[in-house]
Amino acid sequence: MRQMKRVPYIISNTFLSIDLFIQDVPIAFPFTSECLRVRLAEMEKQRVCVTGAGGFLASWVVKFLLSKGYIVHGTVRDPSDEKYAHLRNLENAAENLQLFKADLLDYKSLCAAIAGCTGVFHVASPVPSGSVPNPEVELIEPALTGTCNVLKACTEAKIKRVVVVSSVAAVIMNPNWPKGQPMDESCWSEKEFCKRNEHFYCLSKTEAESKAWEYAKKNGPDVLTVCPSIIIGPMLQSSMNASSLFLIKILKDGIEEMANNQRGVVDVRDVAEAVLLAYEKPEAEGRYICSAYRVRMQELIDQLKTMYPNYYYPKKVKEGEDQPILSCEKLQKLGWKYMTLEESLVDSVKSYQEKGILH
Repeated sequence: MRQMKRVPYIISNTFLSIDLFIQDVPIAFPFTSECLRVRLAEMEKQRVCVTGAGGFLASWVVKFLLSKGYIVHGTVRDPSDEKYAHLRNLENAAENLQLFKADLLDYKSLCAAIAGCTGVFHVASPVPSGSVPNPEVELIEPALTGTCNVLKACTEAKIKRVVVVSSVAAVIMNPNWPKGQPMDESCWSEKEFCKRNEHFYCLSKTEAESKAWEYAKKNGPDVLTVCPSIIIGPMLQSSMNASSLFLIKILKDGIEEMANNQRGVVDVRDVAEAVLLAYEKPEAEGRYICSAYRVRMQELIDQLKTMYPNYYYPKKVKEGEDQPILSCEKLQKLGWKYMTLEESLVDSVKSYQEKGILH
């Protein structure tokens, strides 16, 4: 008779705590803790929800989640709409992606989408593509109420961790900040300054993120926020939306004049990676600024002209106020890395050409 032994093994992380006792394992059996981890990963596919799944950034978050074996619930306005075909065509989508009809202002629809999940990525938020006649109704209220509804639905579903995508718009609007001093995650935009100067998008992001932290402190769950700067990079969706317009306007619109200020930019894929890092790293906590480069607009235009001389660039630039310097040290300590600016620009333009936005 072969000798048998009892093998104790305990695995624990943020989302899973199981005591495993594997009995009657033959001594000759080549059992390792790595084998067990692999087997557990195969046995348990984590189920998560992504709000606004069809958007510029959210589509990449969905893609990366699917590539890592997650089962994804994506909220969209109408799952049957062909504009979400790019989601259904993603690798692993057939078996691991389910689209839910949901609205941020409809609490019950969010509850249905979030039910059964262990984590949530709240990416959806109104982004203006131009002037906003009624900012309270079109920007601030949807952002604020939508965030509250998502977090309440998370509490009801006993979600363990929520990553909220905010923006550096909730960080940088502080007229009293010393010029040249980097801003970090302790910095917040001043709401009254945003109101007085009609920076309504900044106000909406500041209000929504503030509310998320206020709610989390009182009710849970574990909330983290990622605050990206201007996002560039290739599109997965077939049509433009406000979030993907920044480079397209520079390349296509023939703008007469543009402010020659320095701005923070980051590739959409790097933001998606940051969002997943924040979710997956047990030690992650609080806010994370996500910005790869600080680029002056004239330098960006010149770089694009060198690579793509035949597009309709701004005819001239004027002096503009530089955005504050942003520190991403906290995110980098979590393991975040970013691609080169040239790679991001090349992939962006290639994507616009493939979608027929540029010729």
